[in-house]
This record gives sequence, C-alpha cells and structure tokens, in this order.
Amino acid sequence: MDKVSESLTSEKLGKISKFARRELSADEIYVFPVVLCDNEIDRDGERFSISALKKLSELFIGKTGIFDHNPKSLNQTARIFDTEVVSDSSKKTAAGEAYTYLRAEAYMVRTDKNADLIREIDAGIKKEVSVGCTVGKRLCSVCGKDVCFHKKGRVYNGKMCHTVLEDPTDAYEWSFVAVPAQKNAGVVKKLGAGSENDGETVIKTEELREKDDIIFALSEELREDVERLCKMSADETTRKIAGIISDRLDIKELIALKHELSDINAASKAALSADYTPQLPNLIKTVCADKNNGYKL
Repeated sequence: MDKVSESLTSEKLGKISKFARRELSADEIYVFPVVLCDNEIDRDGERFSISALKKLSELFIGKTGIFDHNPKSLNQTARIFDTEVVSDSSKKTAAGEAYTYLRAEAYMVRTDKNADLIREIDAGIKKEVSVGCTVGKRLCSVCGKDVCFHKKGRVYNGKMCHTVLEDPTDAYEWSFVAVPAQKNAGVVKKLGAGSENDGETVIKTEELREKDDIIFALSEELREDVERLCKMSADETTRKIAGIISDRLDIKELIALKHELSDINAASKAALSADYTPQLPNLIKTVCADKNNGYKL
C-alpha cells in the first residue's frame, strides 16, 4: 500500500462511495490532488474571480477527468470527489489579490491499464490540467463592464487590462494537458469545452471578440477627435486637459464631449467681438469636479 492509499480516511472513502456502485477498499483506490484553476492572470489575459472559484468548487464535484478535452468515454480516467478553495495571503497576484486557487481531490480505480498513468502522476510527468467550464460573465478589469473600449494587455492608470471570469454556470470536465496557460497553478482552462453547444459557444466568443475590436477602434477614433478639438479650443483649461480626460471616458461620454466641443469651437470662431469669453465644456467641468478622478490642472 502506498502513502496515498494510507492517507485514505473513512471520510474520504465515504465521499468516493457516493460515485461507486459498491464499497471500495483503500487498496483498490488511487487518490491524487489537482489544482484546477486560480485567480492569477493567465497567458490569455484572463483570470477567475475568487467568487467564481468558490462556485466552481461546487460545480466540479463528481466531474470526470479526461485527456486533452476529448469528450470520449474511452478517455475517462478519474473523478473528483472533493474540492476546496485555498487562499495564500502571503502571495499576491498581479491584480493585487491574495493568491487563491481551487484544489480538488480525484480518484481512480487501480487497474493494469492505468498502472503507467499512476506512475507518471507520481513522477510528476502527468501534472498540468485544464478545466472545461462556462462562465456567465466576462468583465473588464478596468471598468467592470462586459463590453467596453478597453483592450486586454493595454495599461490603464498603471494597471494592465484583463478579463475577469465571473458567474460560472456549468463545469463539464477537467483534462490532463501538456501546455498550461496559468503559470502559477500550472493549469489551463477552456471555456465551453465538451458542451453540447460547444460550436455555438466558440462562435459567440469569436463574435464578441470581433465586436470588442470594432468598439475599441471606434473609441480610439473618437478619442483622437476629442483630443484634436480640445487643442483647438480657445479655453486654456480645455487645451490643457487634451489627452488626459479622454482616456477615462466611455463611448457615450466621448460622443457627448465631441459634440459639445464642436459647438463651442464653432461659436468661438463665429464670435468676432473681442469680448468673447471662452467656454469650458460642461462634461469637463463635471469630471474635473469629481475629486475621485484625481485630475491636476
């Protein structure tokens, strides 16, 4: 009996028995821990929120382990029987949170067929895993919106923009994989893997990304127009704020400011009298009055 089997308590065997048709002995079972996912920003510029990890800890109970997200019954190799969310306050993520990860315990029945796999797991060869799940929300880390003009990987106010995965709705499977995306936890996640509507999910994701690119391009064009109009203004404060305020406005605010600047600049050109007083756009007045924005003019 190896150390893993020796660690099998009656409580663990009880949890495993919920998924078995008969009582299994410790000698029959191989148990191993798996770090499924965490709240660190991964190579795709995405991370799970802590609340999402807690929800996933419930959804992954009883889920099967396969290889490379190939949803064939022949690939079924293990099953999760317990999970916990672990937080390490001594370690901070790139987003400034305490490093938190979803740890699971999985089991498989010892057979001649999986003897080599068990040896590879013990030797650290089969280590990296990826989760297959769907999330209800993909939020921007800068503004908290699901659709906005902020671009993943771009730095805003000193922080890199990334996507926060929230509100998991289902967990399908977890897989042994070769190349992980999440550096610290050594796992890879794949949204929508193995679902009945997998093709539809992928199409929707591509459509959303295409819309994000269009929105970003439009917002950049609007930003350039606003900065140009600010520099043309007769008001010194308006000229000074060009390129500062525009980076913190959403598309609707950029459109409103562009129209207001156009009207003000047109009025200043039409006024030939020397007593014309330059006007400060109302939107700029409002934003500058908000102390939380920290503008220094």
